[in-house]
Amino acid sequence: MPKKILLDCDPGLDDALALLLAHGDPNIELVGVTTVGGNVGLPQTTRNALALREYLHFEKVAVAAGASQPLSGETRSAIQVHGESGLGTAALPEPILAVDDRHAVDFIIETVRASPGAIHLVATGPLTNIALALQKEPAIARLVASFTIMGGSFTRGNATPAAEFNIYADPAAARMVFDADWQVVMVGLDLTLQATATGPVVERLGRLGVLAHELILPLATFWAGANQSGANQFDAHNSNGHGQAVHDVCAVAHVARPDLFASRPARVRVESTGEFTSGMTVVDFDSPFPNAIVPVTLDVPGFWSYVERVYSIVAEQHA
Repeated sequence: MPKKILLDCDPGLDDALALLLAHGDPNIELVGVTTVGGNVGLPQTTRNALALREYLHFEKVAVAAGASQPLSGETRSAIQVHGESGLGTAALPEPILAVDDRHAVDFIIETVRASPGAIHLVATGPLTNIALALQKEPAIARLVASFTIMGGSFTRGNATPAAEFNIYADPAAARMVFDADWQVVMVGLDLTLQATATGPVVERLGRLGVLAHELILPLATFWAGANQSGANQFDAHNSNGHGQAVHDVCAVAHVARPDLFASRPARVRVESTGEFTSGMTVVDFDSPFPNAIVPVTLDVPGFWSYVERVYSIVAEQHA
């Protein structure tokens, strides 16, 4: 049976690539997409999700818009990484189909409650929608099949030396999410920086025809190209120097192919008030009371073999 994924995201270069994976993998059933302000503002992340839905032809999957700002503090974006549109140089037609009438928070709650124990909730943006859903219906923490995020780090950040962007964008929400009654799979920077679209990967992806040239390559190489021209400030922590990291793809991949990851249990707490450390994830691998599973190493060849195989399925439909 395919795994049912509900993806809460802020598309975003790598969110779009994660959506492509969730849609294309025949062992995944994408049951809904919810959007949050993050990489770019909520109107643009929602527009991007709607445009991707129509371009990739999963029109029957609902897209619901959620929170436009964090629970508290300043609204932040990563436009310098993802470009004005959020999708780099990818140019998708304007969407025609409407967004779902429900708020993302209500959509998340209703979807999880309708299929207890079956929904794998994946969050690849700031955790505002998830925190608000937990506030409104704490039981969802016990009703999901799993909860996976792309966010955090056990070494250094990318938004600041201490904090990864998704956590930094709403530390209060992240703290609430990690304190909830579930086990969080924290796919953080230390893992995702192993998943970079190096030259050989880009070359192989480029063989996927129209889909590659209209979508995959503009998404998977935009930031790396901008970084080479000195266009943004995140250089040291979004790449290993050999290509652009596809952070959010790793979160979806972990649900579908956990065998590609080596993980450790840990106690994760979120710093929400520090002057220099707001958004930092403090990861204690020695705690006797773990609340998270933290992937630490990736089977890189296996990961790219899996991703390329799934993308090729979608590419055939666009040939």
